[in-house]
Amino acid sequence: MKILSTSQIREADAYTIAHEPIDSIDLMERAAEKCDEWFDKHIRNKREVYIFCGPGNNGGDGLALARLLSRYNRQLVSVFLLSEKEKASDDFEHNLEKLKKKYKYVPIVSIKSSKDIPDIADDVIVIDAIFGSGLSKPLAGLLADVVEHINKSRAETIISIDIPTGLFAEDNSANTGKVIQADYTLTFELPKLAFLFPENVPFIGEWQVLPIGLSTAFIAQASTNYHYITKELILPLLKKRDKFSHKGTHGHALIVAGSKGKMGAAVMTAKSALRAGAGLVSAHIPNCGYTVLQSSVPEAMCETDENETHISGRIKTGNCNAVAVGPGIGNDPDTVRALKLLIQDTTINMVYDADALNIIAENKTWFAFMRGGSILTPHPKEFERLFGKSDNSFERLKLQREMAMKHGFYIVLKGAHTSITFPDGSVYFNSTGNPGMATGGSGDVLTGIICGLLAQGYKPYEACVVGIYLHGVAGDIAAEKMSEQGMTAMDIIDGMGEAWKMLYHRATKTQSKE
Repeated sequence: MKILSTSQIREADAYTIAHEPIDSIDLMERAAEKCDEWFDKHIRNKREVYIFCGPGNNGGDGLALARLLSRYNRQLVSVFLLSEKEKASDDFEHNLEKLKKKYKYVPIVSIKSSKDIPDIADDVIVIDAIFGSGLSKPLAGLLADVVEHINKSRAETIISIDIPTGLFAEDNSANTGKVIQADYTLTFELPKLAFLFPENVPFIGEWQVLPIGLSTAFIAQASTNYHYITKELILPLLKKRDKFSHKGTHGHALIVAGSKGKMGAAVMTAKSALRAGAGLVSAHIPNCGYTVLQSSVPEAMCETDENETHISGRIKTGNCNAVAVGPGIGNDPDTVRALKLLIQDTTINMVYDADALNIIAENKTWFAFMRGGSILTPHPKEFERLFGKSDNSFERLKLQREMAMKHGFYIVLKGAHTSITFPDGSVYFNSTGNPGMATGGSGDVLTGIICGLLAQGYKPYEACVVGIYLHGVAGDIAAEKMSEQGMTAMDIIDGMGEAWKMLYHRATKTQSKE
């Protein structure tokens, strides 16, 4: 799914109106109907609803929704208009006139000063339709006062239409104005870039994309660097297994991991590479971890380092197809030298994680001889050590793109919507996963999955995109079984079999329809 800019969404509206064809007022009605359907499923009937409407098309959406919610007296609706000095849009005026003529029992109050702002009881549902994604400057004056009043109220639920009023759709780094703090945001057709940054969560709450039939032809040809990973994107990338394939057919993954006291990292990385489908998995580990790994992952082959407690010697990649290095290896000087030799010697795809990234952060000249197409999987602190600090998530994403393009890396920045930046500047955000995955070892599991996919012949971008999606699906399965609080990284690995079944079942159904 693409993530388009505000101007592109405006163009998509205009293109749909011209080529469907459909009148703009009818497209607005379609959006209101989708919000009404969502409301009917999620909000109890007979609730008092206050709809705050600005003078533009976002306000027009709110007026159309007021009509729909008040039908059959399902909801007790009041409308509050905030026009200030701005001229209302034609579609706003049309919907206002329609509401006044046919639904005279719906109170309509103009807010012209602070004394007109209504008290909001704790059992009221507030719908924010003041300003949509076209807002380009911070709120001030009466508008800011209304937003602050709504935020300070004890309203049962606050729902924003399209985007919370006061929030910009992309870059909020210079936004110093008031912003609605919504519990739910109902946006149309495609997500907004701002929805994917953690600092915006207090404003957006839970967000839902509602399809309103914008032109698929326009969206398909629209150019963007930003994408949201969905199952529709994943399914065509999945590889089928041939009836006469064997373990050698599905690749050989090498895991370089572990040190004394951190052998669990090696176990989880090796086990997840196997669950990802690699035909063979070998692990290069310190000698102290031999019994641990062989008993925990008997399917993996084990090569022990000459050192007892940490990795120190030259690592043989042999006939392997992909390498993952870093989980639990520590930063002993011997390990630093071993990693440098591995980078210099290796000509196959590599995944760098955890301590490998921390070592590289102390030796940034190594970027010059790291292979193009390498995959780096930092969490935010590791990213900061590698590439420097950023003031906010938008700035960090810009830096992530720049570093991927400069060095030819795939950078997988882990988080709630894990972002992958490609060497060509593309960015993909993950749609799966849950807060229960914020647990020790979850990153090691992701590293093993990506390495296991690389070993099978998935291209680096495919391994990243499929890997983070699969990781999230398995995490969602684990959370459903164990709860977000009670799940562990091993539960994610245990969920991978079911995750694969879900993906391949969908892929088979999609192919059979075609």
